[in-house]
Amino acid sequence: MIYPKIPLAQTVIQLCKAKGVKHIVISPGSRNAPLTIGFSNDDYFKCYSIVDERCAAFFALGIAQQLQEPTAVVCTSGSALLNYYPAVAEAFYSDIPLIILSADRPKHLIGIGDGQTINQKNVFENHVLYASNLKLDLKEEGADSVEELPIFKSMENKVETLLGLKKTIQEYNEEEIDTTINRALLENGPVHINVPFDEPLYDMVNELSIKPKPTNPVDKPLEIDDNVLGDCIKDWNAASKKMILVGVNQPNQIEKRWLDNLAADDSVIVFTETTSNLHHDTFFPSIDKLIAPLKSEDFRKLQPDILLTFGGLIVSKKVKAFLRKYRPQQHWHIDLKKANDTFFSLNNFVKTTPNYFFSKFLPQTQSLKSDYNSYWKHLEASRLAKHDDYLNSIDFSDLKAFDVILSNIPNDTILQLGNSSTVRYAQLFDLNKTLKVFCNRGTSGIDGCTSTAIGCAVVNKKQTTLITGDLSFIYDSNAMWNNYIPSNFRVIVINNQGGGIFRILPGHKNTENFDTYFETNHHLTAEHLCNMYGFKYESVLDEASLKSSLNSFYSEGDQPKLLEIFTPKNLNDEVLLNYFKFIG
Repeated sequence: MIYPKIPLAQTVIQLCKAKGVKHIVISPGSRNAPLTIGFSNDDYFKCYSIVDERCAAFFALGIAQQLQEPTAVVCTSGSALLNYYPAVAEAFYSDIPLIILSADRPKHLIGIGDGQTINQKNVFENHVLYASNLKLDLKEEGADSVEELPIFKSMENKVETLLGLKKTIQEYNEEEIDTTINRALLENGPVHINVPFDEPLYDMVNELSIKPKPTNPVDKPLEIDDNVLGDCIKDWNAASKKMILVGVNQPNQIEKRWLDNLAADDSVIVFTETTSNLHHDTFFPSIDKLIAPLKSEDFRKLQPDILLTFGGLIVSKKVKAFLRKYRPQQHWHIDLKKANDTFFSLNNFVKTTPNYFFSKFLPQTQSLKSDYNSYWKHLEASRLAKHDDYLNSIDFSDLKAFDVILSNIPNDTILQLGNSSTVRYAQLFDLNKTLKVFCNRGTSGIDGCTSTAIGCAVVNKKQTTLITGDLSFIYDSNAMWNNYIPSNFRVIVINNQGGGIFRILPGHKNTENFDTYFETNHHLTAEHLCNMYGFKYESVLDEASLKSSLNSFYSEGDQPKLLEIFTPKNLNDEVLLNYFKFIG
């Protein structure tokens, strides 16, 4: 087998292998050549070449999102590394294990005006679980190799050695790499390993010169303080209005017996979002559809005594506004890592998994007689009937397009949603329960939606469909620049000629300033991009042609497909705003 000659490169690669980091996304460069040589010449690794580092990082995020295991991205030195930042931040807030491997210049070449050189040390400091800055290899066999370095570097190493302050460089690097990867494995989040290499970079050998000794990550046992659990049980059993709000959640993560237990309690209502991936006949999806038309007296009736939350960030601005104004007496959050005080009333962070909490908590709770659930179920039925009436009465628009699209997605599809208006429109519909839904809600940015969806599709045999807006799609169009997109990948672009969500928000519409700086009015289409990147392209302008196109859109073919739906930008906001008035 071929290995890079540099021991530090060997160490990084062998420890990744020992810890099961299999998927490696590489952006071409020179300074990262030792890592590229090692990863790409070992059949254990599945390597991908993605030129655009921003796309590469989101592509890797999509893989890690699906597999729930660390995925590595490898880049050269300089500004290449900074292009990873949007995906790093998304991984940090979405709890996705991403390993950043950045090649760097040696320490003595930083800050002297060398090309492709920036200060890479701790560059992601606020958005990674751990960052390690490795040390440059120094040859053991001769003092000459140390003396060849600038005097300050030589003296630094000699002083550290004389005072006994340092381990060998190999020991230090092994320990740092080991610790960093273990953090990603245990805590599900991004980590950064900065790897300095000196030239020559391309030398190869047939034998390893190092044998690193990895340590196994050790999970802490799950537990809940008995006093905390006792207080929760006491307060829960005394409350007649309990609300559970579920944010972003992996499919099949919560045991069904706990969902059934919650559903059987009349004093409990469970609000789920499109990204919650939780379904039960008594739960309340489509939160906005239920609460948007409520008046003050209704909000007070809905206001919970106890709010219990778990999962990631909440999409619905309406439920956030409601719970911030009509605050619960208590807010508990269940999570292993963090608790956000989203509603300014958090008083109990139970640091464990939802399943473990429910296993200790629910068997000791009692169901209460209450009309809390039944009242809102009755109102939900009324909302649903009006929802259907309204959709049957409107002209073709964004809302009508989503109704048709979401009604025609095949069972068991993995649905990736773009941010901004796309995920918010999807929130208004009760989705097919067989779908698995994902969206980059950690930072809620539009910058990597397509890249993430493609990374997801690459490691899944199931049908993957991305629904996205025109600006999101164009912004991330380099996502299509790779050779790994499966033929069953499908993209649906809602093209309303700009950032349609800004027409819904307060502001002065239909002015030159608004069109240019907020909505970003344009007349671009996806057709030429599809021709360049090998996607089968089709466009539609009305409901009838949309329904007709969807009949064949999901059929098998030898290339991925994109369907572009043009909707009337000057009508969409009016249709949506009138929707909330109508259902109320």
